Amino acid sequence: MDVCLGRRDMVVKHIQRKLQEKSEKHTAELHKLGLIAAKVELPPNVHVLPSTPQFLGMNTILQSPETQQDDFVFYFDRLASILIERALDMTQYIPTSVETPQGNKYLGLNPLGTVSAVAILRGGSCLETALKRSIPDCITGRVLIQTNDASQEPELHYLKLPPRLEEHTSVLLLDPQMSSGGAALMAVRVLLDHGVQESRIVFVTCAAGETGLKRLTAVFPKINVIVGRIEEEGEPRWMEKRYFGC
Repeated sequence: MDVCLGRRDMVVKHIQRKLQEKSEKHTAELHKLGLIAAKVELPPNVHVLPSTPQFLGMNTILQSPETQQDDFVFYFDRLASILIERALDMTQYIPTSVETPQGNKYLGLNPLGTVSAVAILRGGSCLETALKRSIPDCITGRVLIQTNDASQEPELHYLKLPPRLEEHTSVLLLDPQMSSGGAALMAVRVLLDHGVQESRIVFVTCAAGETGLKRLTAVFPKINVIVGRIEEEGEPRWMEKRYFGC
């Protein structure tokens, strides 16, 4: 019995050591990416919304601690709708023509295929109201990625993706805030592992740190990123708490 317990302890310690080595390697790689990112400009596939008076006004309301939750949700949904509509500019379309009620021909565009979305829980759910207003029949999926407090590594806890996701022409990846980029990196990796082409992924976020954006696009240079504003480095997540009231 003592021999069995000793062997089990050895196995447990071996696994713990390997996990610790993996954690240290991951942290070192993120740090290395941060050093590289600090030396480069934001690439052209990062699309920051212009700071129009309307956009600045909505962000002022959202940032104010005096804003009531009902007002916060209303203006957040407005801002999120702008982000989703901008993301749809990144999807693929094909030329088409229709006959108007006046009998004229209108040359326009139709979506090339299916546009779906995957929300990074729980924050990504904040963007789904705006998503459904823009694409009422949008197919959606979920991933739950949380940061381990001890290792500061992102961990995948839940995954539910739409069937045949790899056949969709565009997949919107939704998360209202991004700091280090760890969760976004893992979420994109999950989509790639399920057959989604990198160039078909559009990451949508209301606010992101510049270093996190550079890390994400350094690892995945073919994705498009739609971001509302660049926030201070290391800003804690707060949008989903204000949105859901808890």
